[in-house]
Amino acid sequence: MRTIRIRRTAAGLVSAALLTTLTSCSSAESPSSADAPAKPVSQGRTASGGLVELEGAVNVRDLGGLRTEHGKRLRAGRVFRADSLAKLTDADVRKLDSLDLRTVIDYRVPFEVEQEGADRLPKGLDVTARPIDDSGLYAKTMEAIGSKDPVKQQEMLGDGKAERMMKEIYRSFVISPESRGQFAATLRDLAQRDKAPLLFHCTSGKDRTGWTAYVLLRAVGVPAEKAEKEYLRSNEYRAEADRKTREGLKAGGYMENPDLLIPLQEVREDYLDEALDQVEKEHGGLDRYLTDGLGLDRSTLHKLRARLVR
Repeated sequence: MRTIRIRRTAAGLVSAALLTTLTSCSSAESPSSADAPAKPVSQGRTASGGLVELEGAVNVRDLGGLRTEHGKRLRAGRVFRADSLAKLTDADVRKLDSLDLRTVIDYRVPFEVEQEGADRLPKGLDVTARPIDDSGLYAKTMEAIGSKDPVKQQEMLGDGKAERMMKEIYRSFVISPESRGQFAATLRDLAQRDKAPLLFHCTSGKDRTGWTAYVLLRAVGVPAEKAEKEYLRSNEYRAEADRKTREGLKAGGYMENPDLLIPLQEVREDYLDEALDQVEKEHGGLDRYLTDGLGLDRSTLHKLRARLVR
């Protein structure tokens, strides 16, 4: 019985650690006032670009309010990005209900859902499971932490290995036909009138979710610099939760050096650049990635802009 309890505790802590598997650190540049998210809101709808403040999730936000290169803005209340929704409280579910969501897309693979639990959603709202391979990162991280072995953890995550794992994942977003198909399906959903308001999420809301958001923003005309800043904002929203996770793992005796997790908890320009470099190699640029890599025709891209930009 004791062995089972310890394993479950470890899994819980690791799941908490992996709520950071897709983010960047608190040293990220502060958003400019022109494109900064609104202050966190405690109830009801978000303001433009605002964080949806919840008890059971820390990286839920509205992409509305970002300005395109033509001076237009993304509509508020149409597209939301998030981390795991498995730990939402009853109050969180009520707040989510106030967003009038029509579609929720979960990028987590079955193993992640098994460990963390299914999404908690308002009554009548069903999740669309759209798993995107994380190259085994979640399982590898659980193995490292669960071992409680500092030597094994260093061997698995230290000396740049964690960073290389993250870069491999970002390359896979572009290389893998299965992953491209899942990202494309989400963008097609957003081009349909009856699918929004739409929320997409993964475990930490930073890598699979971050790439989706970046590609979407570029597709509707948000300049690269602004889209990148939005990508890096996950660091601000996740910083405190990530720090507490590391402290908890150290206090619980699971990791002697929990800072080994930082490269997995952060989003970094280098990670995003890895995917963009792969886009350049395979497609010659983001426009061709959208049409050839994701298979989106011009009609879909036009509808995407028409639905989301005002």
